[in-house]
Amino acid sequence: MTNAARRQRGFSLLELLVACAIMAIALGMLYRATGGSARAVVEVDLRQRATVLAESLLALSDDVPPGGWQQQGRSGELAWSIRSAPYATGVNSGNAPLLHEVSIAISWADGGSQRQFELQTLRPERRALAGEANQ
Repeated sequence: MTNAARRQRGFSLLELLVACAIMAIALGMLYRATGGSARAVVEVDLRQRATVLAESLLALSDDVPPGGWQQQGRSGELAWSIRSAPYATGVNSGNAPLLHEVSIAISWADGGSQRQFELQTLRPERRALAGEANQ
């Protein structure tokens, strides 16, 4: 074998170091991408659970008591609160129901930060029945 043939037989140490560095950078980027996707899935799952909880709490009542609706509680890692306030419509008809703005807030801890989801809607005030007005 000639001297030139011996030199062509493999990679040099510098070429191996460069290849290893490129592979390490690529694996690091791949790890960050998959880790970010896993965190996003967890965040979407919690947000979806908060939405379902808010809709379920809203379905508890079709109307608001005359004194308003104030309630709070916990469901797993989700803390919730319901608040209502009278909503001015400008309609002064005796037949039009009074409206309340109902606000449902769902909060949870996500790592070191606090996340919150809010849902707001209008609900009519419950009218007293004829027998209830005298009691």
